[in-house]
Amino acid sequence: MKKLSFLVLTAIGTSFLIASCAHEEEQTCNEEQVRVEPKKGNEFDQALASELGADDYGMRHYVIAFLKKGPNQDQSEEEVRRLQRAHMDNIGKLAEQRKLVVAGPFMDDTELRGIYIFDVETVEEAEELTKTDPAIKAGRLVMELHPWYGSAALIKTAEIHKTVSKKEI
Repeated sequence: MKKLSFLVLTAIGTSFLIASCAHEEEQTCNEEQVRVEPKKGNEFDQALASELGADDYGMRHYVIAFLKKGPNQDQSEEEVRRLQRAHMDNIGKLAEQRKLVVAGPFMDDTELRGIYIFDVETVEEAEELTKTDPAIKAGRLVMELHPWYGSAALIKTAEIHKTVSKKEI
């Protein structure tokens, strides 16, 4: 079998994670193959890492959602405004419940409308949360859900956002 090797270089702050993985019939990535460059800058904070549920790389599991145009786009302008307001209110509710870490629209006009990053363990949990969105219920939006691995610090986004926004959406 042909063997394919690759390197993954991920910047996290000013630190870099370098992983070397081999690929034959299925991808393997053994601990012996992962090297981490010495950390420079901010010192490790065990209490914060524990609070955020971070692993040794400062990462954790989430579920990411891609919001896409749904099959029902024929609502009146008034109904579209009402659904958008209800959609935004639902985002706020999920953020207050600490289930939604990041949400935002894409800035181009394509089928892909926005993203959510849910702080849940499973796609099934995220799917239940998406059912609370009035725009999804109305078929104006649909969501594509995927397990995702990202910085544990994302959990602090909503808290920090409150300190940098002058207006509410």
